[in-house]
Amino acid sequence: MSNAVRFTAYGGPEVLEVVEIEAPLPRPAEVLVEVYATGLNPAESALRRGEARAGRTAELPARQGRDLAGVVIATGPGVERFARGDEVMGWGEGTQASHVVVPETQLMLKPAGIPWEVAGSLATAGTMAWNAVEGLALGPNDTVVITAAAGGVGCLAAQFARLHGAAVIGTSAEARFDFLRQFGIQPLGYGPGLAARVRVATSAPITAFLDFLGGGAEEAVELGVPAGRVLTVLDEEAVDEHGIARVEPGDLVALGRVSAAIAAKQVRLPIADVFAMADVAAAYRALDRRDAAGKIVLGLRTVEYPGQRVKEPAIKEQDVTLGVPTPHERLEAVEAVPAAIGDGSVRRRHREARQQAEADATPADAGTDQPDRAGGAPLP
Repeated sequence: MSNAVRFTAYGGPEVLEVVEIEAPLPRPAEVLVEVYATGLNPAESALRRGEARAGRTAELPARQGRDLAGVVIATGPGVERFARGDEVMGWGEGTQASHVVVPETQLMLKPAGIPWEVAGSLATAGTMAWNAVEGLALGPNDTVVITAAAGGVGCLAAQFARLHGAAVIGTSAEARFDFLRQFGIQPLGYGPGLAARVRVATSAPITAFLDFLGGGAEEAVELGVPAGRVLTVLDEEAVDEHGIARVEPGDLVALGRVSAAIAAKQVRLPIADVFAMADVAAAYRALDRRDAAGKIVLGLRTVEYPGQRVKEPAIKEQDVTLGVPTPHERLEAVEAVPAAIGDGSVRRRHREARQQAEADATPADAGTDQPDRAGGAPLP
C-alpha cells in the first residue's frame, strides 16, 4: 500500500487529507519512485482553491504535487536510463505520495551533493527561475524588480540575475530584508506605491519585472517596463489586460543546468521548513502566507525512532519570536578565555579590578588584609 495527499472538495488547506491507496505499478517507459521530498508551489494552492486557469482545473477527487526527489523502486518495460536504487529528481503528477509512477523522460539522476529537500524542489521553482532569467537575457546593464524575492522561485531568479551581472530589487516582508541582502538583493517592503518606492531606491531604469507575487503588473507599467519584459506565474488577469508574459516550468535540460549550478554552489535554494506528510495542511498554510524565507517542503523520509519520546513541536520557535523585541536590562559583556589556552591576562585584569574596587571602598586607615568576596581568602 501507499499513502498520498488528496482533496475531494475545493477550498483551503483544511480540505487536504492523507489517504491510503494501492501501490502503483510502472507501465512501459515508466519508473516507480519512492518519494523522499517534494517541494510545495503556489500553483498547487490555486488548483486546490479552484482558481487555476482554464484547462488546469482538478477533477475531484484530486491528487496534489508536481516536484519530487527519491529512489527508484522498480522500472517498467523498456526503461534503460534508470535501475532500482538510483537516486533521482524530476517531476510528475500527484507527487505528494510515498510512491509515485513517473515517465522516465521526466527524471534525472540526483547529483550527490544536493540534499533531498533541495532536489525535490527544483523542478518547478528552479526551472521557472532559470527560464525567466535566460529568456530575458539579463546582463550588467539591467536592473530588475522581483516580487516575492524571498520565496523559492524569486530567490533563485534573483541569484541567476546576479550571476549575469544584473542589479536586483526584491520585495518581501520586512522581517526578510537581511535574508535578501545576503544574496545582493536590495530589499523593498510589500504594499502599495511600489513604483514610487523603486524610483526612490534607484535612479537606473527598470528593464525587467518578475512578478512572482501577483498583482504587480500595473506597477511594472508605471515603471515603464515593456510588456514583453514583465513576467508572471499566476496573474491571469494581467496576462489578458496588459499582455505580459507567463513564465512556465522548464524541461530536463533546464533542470540539469539548475542542479549543476546548485551542486557547484553558484546558487543555493534555502529551505524555510520541512513538514511531514501528516502536516500537509499546516505546510500549505505556511506557504500561503507568502513570507517564508526559501522553499517549504514535504519530507517523506524524516528520521524518527521506535519509542521516540521527544519530537519537534508543531510551532517553531521562530514563528513566535521572529520580529518580536525581547526587553531586558543592559548586560555587561566581558572577555572570557578558557584557562587552558589563556595567558592569564583576563584573570589578572579581574583581580586588579576587584582590588581597585575594594581599595576605593576601604577607609585609608583600615587594614589592607581584606577578605576576597568570592571565597573569604585574602586577595593574592
